[in-house]
Amino acid sequence: MPVGMIILLITAVLIFLGLGQRVLDRLRLTDKTALLFIGAMLIGGFLPDIPLGGNMAINIGGAVIPLILVVYLIIKAGTVKEKTRAIIAALATGAAVYGVSKLLPTEPTYYLLLDPIYVFALIAGTFGYLAGRSRRSAFIAGVGGMVLMDLISRMELLIRGVTARGTLVIGGTGIFDGIVVTGFIALGLAEVVGEVRERVQGGPSMDRPEELMKGLSDEEIGSMEGDGEGGEDGGREEGHKNEEEGQGHDHERQD
Repeated sequence: MPVGMIILLITAVLIFLGLGQRVLDRLRLTDKTALLFIGAMLIGGFLPDIPLGGNMAINIGGAVIPLILVVYLIIKAGTVKEKTRAIIAALATGAAVYGVSKLLPTEPTYYLLLDPIYVFALIAGTFGYLAGRSRRSAFIAGVGGMVLMDLISRMELLIRGVTARGTLVIGGTGIFDGIVVTGFIALGLAEVVGEVRERVQGGPSMDRPEELMKGLSDEEIGSMEGDGEGGEDGGREEGHKNEEEGQGHDHERQD
């Protein structure tokens, strides 16, 4: 069984057991939605590839579903700024991984300790985090960048006439593993670095710079804003109450 499918199965079990809820919240995914996408990727990997014309096709589990997930997360992003940053980060990650693919062999070789696809995944995940910064944007950048890299590479081979050797499949078995690994690397880096930064700086606060809030979901930020406003309102209400009580005591003294 491919590594990517094993990782997805383990992830599905962890989600089913109620683990990783905090990460899902920050991705703006519910348990059901996350399991739906995981199941679609697993099943789609075994379905026939969709022909795109000529000798090119696209794999459902390895490209179509990941792209749908990326689009879904972009739509769910809370602000236009975050959506724009995620899209730009995905394009930049795709360009970076494509550039590296020109320097490294795409086929396994004894010169490398890892399969090249995992080297690309590591690069895409790291670059995706650096470009996206927040958990959601990092995941979008990493996964989207890998799909874009594979799309560009396949189209380049098609243009060069490398079609007689077989069908060029976007999101095939190898890239499927790479996409899954990339997503976890990007998300893991964003979560670990973001968590460490928040703890070192005393936890996120509304009176801290905006950069400290990038790793939080919009619900978390809104909740924190609500708590702050509630505290102020509570203070004002308490003040009014004390003032009214004071006035009541004055009237009693006058009587």
